[in-house]
Amino acid sequence: MHASPLSKIPWLLFFSALGITLLGLCGLLRADELYGRTTLVERQIIWLMLALPVCGLVAFTPFRRIRPWSTPLFVFALILLALTLFMPPINGSRRWIPLGFFDLQASEPARLSFILALAAWLMHRRTQQTVTGLLVPSLMAIIPMLLIIREPDLDTALLFVPVLAVMLLAAGANVRHMINAALIMVAFVPLLWTQMSAEQKSRVVTVFTQQDGGRVPTGDGFHLHQSKQVLALGGFYGSVTESAPPLDDPAAWQLPASRTDFVFVMIGERFGFAGCFAVVVCYSMLVLQGLWIAQNAQEPWARLVAIGITTLIGEQAVLNTAMTVGILPITGTTLPLCSYGGSSLISTWAAIGLLMSIRMHSALEAVGEPFFSRQLQSTR
Repeated sequence: MHASPLSKIPWLLFFSALGITLLGLCGLLRADELYGRTTLVERQIIWLMLALPVCGLVAFTPFRRIRPWSTPLFVFALILLALTLFMPPINGSRRWIPLGFFDLQASEPARLSFILALAAWLMHRRTQQTVTGLLVPSLMAIIPMLLIIREPDLDTALLFVPVLAVMLLAAGANVRHMINAALIMVAFVPLLWTQMSAEQKSRVVTVFTQQDGGRVPTGDGFHLHQSKQVLALGGFYGSVTESAPPLDDPAAWQLPASRTDFVFVMIGERFGFAGCFAVVVCYSMLVLQGLWIAQNAQEPWARLVAIGITTLIGEQAVLNTAMTVGILPITGTTLPLCSYGGSSLISTWAAIGLLMSIRMHSALEAVGEPFFSRQLQSTR
């Protein structure tokens, strides 16, 4: 007798995601205190009130009903990405489709639909173990990447690469082929460098030339300098314990994109080490839960989707938190579930709902074929 889906709700996954979102709201509130009152907190709460029902709807829908929609959703996402290129530019880029009540960033649902479609292609196949078998999965990633690069948004486009690699390995791709592909990509890095804009090059160079103290740098070095400085001004215990700021100079607190790219800094400035630690713990628990759900999923599509979603959220969290302290270049990658943005919040909560659905309904699935993986085949 199968257990009820209600008894298998992964509460730790849900509350980890909710904790990240609530910490993000605290960061937005602190940004309002430092840089002026906005309506972004109220708008983010509205997005959350929409995102949670979406998460619940997806979670209580058996994933076998979602699976047939994988490819149609991916095709629709590609159409939206193409449509984005014809939209009026905002700050020199075309990344949003205006819908009146909000602007849709098509690259957000595109990443989730890519994971669904790639999982549908890879399940029950052995072709990914050959070089030619990697062509179709690679094209599935390259097409949306090219459309997103045209916006232009190189940082978001590159997020597809780790997801593709991890899902291919999970589906049994030959490790030697993957290593060779990685070496080819490394060989093309000099060519990629020549195609990068001056701003993108500056962000990379800044990581290796950063200096603490002295004059405030200009250009992209300014963003990194201010990120570390504002984080340091909060101190170990955070500004929440201080009755007055340690510096009265408004320039010392200046931080562009404090509500999106650098919301982690706002949390750290407000709550100190405890706030940063809480963010890291919540993401760690979310990733561990995602991997556990993937490991226990017996259905091939469900396992690959769980691995893809976990990889996507995990890589964004690592890239964003690392760039704020100068470990990696500033890429513009936002913090999922935490940074301001309706498209990102709803898409990521839908992904969390899908992870929950895989856990809740996995025992009800009949598996027709084994999950082909390199480890299983080596025993044959």
